[in-house]
Amino acid sequence: MNRSIEHVFEPTQPHMVGDGFRVHNFFPSGYRIGYKRMSPFFLMDYNAPFQVEPSQTPRGVGVHPHRGFETVTIAYKGKVAHHDSAGNSGVIGEGDVQWMTAGSGVLHKEYHEQEFSRSGGWFQMVQLWVNLPARHKMTQPGYQGITRAQMTAVDLPGGGTVEVIAGEYRGHKGPAKTFSPMHVYNVRLPKGAHAGLSFPAGFNTGMIVIEGSVRIQDEKSVKADRFVLFANDGEDISLQAEEDAVVLVLSGEPIDEPIASYGPFLMNTQEELVQAVNDFNEGKFGQLED
Repeated sequence: MNRSIEHVFEPTQPHMVGDGFRVHNFFPSGYRIGYKRMSPFFLMDYNAPFQVEPSQTPRGVGVHPHRGFETVTIAYKGKVAHHDSAGNSGVIGEGDVQWMTAGSGVLHKEYHEQEFSRSGGWFQMVQLWVNLPARHKMTQPGYQGITRAQMTAVDLPGGGTVEVIAGEYRGHKGPAKTFSPMHVYNVRLPKGAHAGLSFPAGFNTGMIVIEGSVRIQDEKSVKADRFVLFANDGEDISLQAEEDAVVLVLSGEPIDEPIASYGPFLMNTQEELVQAVNDFNEGKFGQLED
């Protein structure tokens, strides 16, 4: 049975995160896509393509804490560098992913990679916050740097590729390790090519058109920079590229637990939020130079 389209969201007004990321927030956004509607995916910030002016000082976000979830950054244009207080660091370029598990608490910073900053150019990325189940919220911090070459690429019969970042596509598993069941793909389609996707009806599912335009379920044309939210009423989704297209697809089993959110912390209770703030103030998240 085909899934129906619940809503197609236009990009929100952009805002700056730090001085390097100009993002549109698609969720959580009030009552339309609330805290749990796309669970286990809690937040999506989308940095639509924009021109970065050359700078000798890399722009980005300085040292800040996280606890209770994972940050997943997917680069489409430009390069992003990362450092954290658990000793992890890395640079991702076009098509690469950095998957950081904040878990029990970590400090990190992210910014334009030095050479990219000096030269400037087009910049485009997505950052997701992926919730952790209660039993894993205090897990040890971790980092997965996943290059596009390391992803599982599944060629489609009529042209195009499904790049599996997490989960699986038709038995082909992606490299990312997750704490709850989910699927994260980049679907790359030349004009006219088709992709068929299928997820359990209970999995919350959405997609953002990164580039080009696609026809979904043979009925709805969706252009770049739009987020599509699907109803939980079927399994199958059909995509056809109306022009060369890249689509980020998200589908995951909901985490049916209470959510308590405050700034950079995502926990289950208010008491846990208070503890997170206290632990951060007491230096328990480690040390990291700005």
